[in-house]
Amino acid sequence: MASRVGPDLPSALAVRRAPSPRSSAAPVVSRIAASLAGGWIFVWGFTTLGIALLTTAGMSYADAKTLAYLLAFLVYLVAICWTFAAASLWRVWFVLIGGGSIMTALAWWLTRAPG
Repeated sequence: MASRVGPDLPSALAVRRAPSPRSSAAPVVSRIAASLAGGWIFVWGFTTLGIALLTTAGMSYADAKTLAYLLAFLVYLVAICWTFAAASLWRVWFVLIGGGSIMTALAWWLTRAPG
């Protein structure tokens, strides 16, 4: 009986092909890009929204900026860790880019609203 690998080799000794480097590297490169670029966009939105909300609540701009920047380090760390822990790469990109864009738009709206 001939096997797929040839008549002389038993199937237990068959050499399996390694996955293509392109197919295995693309998700890793995408996660790295998502963690750096997407995380930065998300943190930008978080920071601008935080500053806008805190100044609207009555905090001075300097204090609001300092607090938002300090919290931004933690948010960026969580975003990077979540990027590599999440099961869906599409969800990672959607949440980071979409969330950052929405928060930035809300911050812009808050600062433009007549008050």
